[in-house]
Amino acid sequence: MKKIFVYIIALISSTITLAQQENTPTVSGKVLNAATDQKLENVNIVNLSQVVGTITNDNGDFTIQAKVNDTLYFSYIGYKPIRVRVTNDWIKFGDVKIEMTELGIALEEVVVADVQLTGYLEIDAKRIPVYNNYRYSISGLNSGYEGGSKQPGAVNKVLGAIFNPADFLYNIFSKRATELRKLRKMKKDDQIRSLLENKFDRETLMALLQIERLDIDEILRNCNYSVDFIKFANDLQILDAISECYEEYKILDRK
Repeated sequence: MKKIFVYIIALISSTITLAQQENTPTVSGKVLNAATDQKLENVNIVNLSQVVGTITNDNGDFTIQAKVNDTLYFSYIGYKPIRVRVTNDWIKFGDVKIEMTELGIALEEVVVADVQLTGYLEIDAKRIPVYNNYRYSISGLNSGYEGGSKQPGAVNKVLGAIFNPADFLYNIFSKRATELRKLRKMKKDDQIRSLLENKFDRETLMALLQIERLDIDEILRNCNYSVDFIKFANDLQILDAISECYEEYKILDRK
C-alpha cells in the first residue's frame, strides 16, 4: 500500500513539473556581429536567473526559457560578453537581434622549453617535468584535498585546510543562498556543463555565481587546491571543485 502511495505521489510530482516546464515562457532571437551583421554560430547563452543554457545555430538563431526580468548572458570567443534583460515586449512580440562587439586580441608571447632527451630511459625520465600534486581522501567526505608536494607535512596541511576554509566559505556563501542553488542547478544542466568544459576564463562562472575572479581563486586556495589546478583547470572542473568543497564543509559543519 505504501509503495502504491509513493508511486502516486511521484507521478503527481512529475506531472506538475512537466506542466510547469511546458508553461515556462521562452524568448527567441538572432546573434550578429555588431560591425558586419555576420550571423554568429555557437554563441553561448545562459539564463543567469534560471540557470539554463543554449547555443545559437548556424543561422545565429536561439531559443531559451526565460521570463520577464531574467538576465541572459551571451559569450563568444573573441567577442565582448554582454548581458541582456528580458522585457515584456520581447516575450510579446518575439525575435530580437542581439549584436556582439568583436575584441582585438593580443596574444602573449609563448616560450616553449624543449626537453633534451639522451635516449637513456633512466636519465630522460628525470628530465620530464611532472606535477607533484597529490590528492588525499578522508573517510566520510565526498572526495579529498590536494596537499601539494609529497612531503612529511602534507597530511597535516590537508587536515588544517579542511577546517580553516569553513569561516571563509561561510562568509562567501552564507548570505548567497540564491548562488548556492545556482551551483547545484549548474551541475545538473548538460548545456551549461558542456559550455564550462570548454572555457578557461572564469567569465561565465563569475556571472552565474555573482563573485569576482579573485574570490574564486581564494575559495580554491582555502580548499587547498594546488596552484596548478587553479591556473589550468577548465571552468567545469572549477565548478565541481567549489561544489565539492562546499558539500564537504557542510558535512563538517553539521558534525
